[in-house]
Amino acid sequence: MLTFAQNTHLIFLLTHLVMLDQPISRPKTWLAESILVTIFCCLPFGIVGIVHAAKVDSAFNTGNYDEADRASREAKKWLMIGFWIGIVAIGLYLIAVVGAMFFAVKHGGLEGLEGFD
Repeated sequence: MLTFAQNTHLIFLLTHLVMLDQPISRPKTWLAESILVTIFCCLPFGIVGIVHAAKVDSAFNTGNYDEADRASREAKKWLMIGFWIGIVAIGLYLIAVVGAMFFAVKHGGLEGLEGFD
């Protein structure tokens, strides 16, 4: 008869043997998304996302699965930061342009200003 500690140890070993039999899935690289954020939203954060996205495949191929997973999470984090900063910046720019147009219309356009005659 097995003791409780031996039984627990046996269950732990069997669980890990079953887990070793399962194929490890490759984490998402977020490379395409990072490139799009770099082009359309926010260059600096998109580049950081690209760097982390490039680390995912190399870490996974060398068998460093934890590092690949961490790089994937970092790539997604910087992708999201760049995306939302880009969206906010584009929104502020559009608000400024529309505000300038309303201001110009309300005050008679650009007539009377030097250089705009």
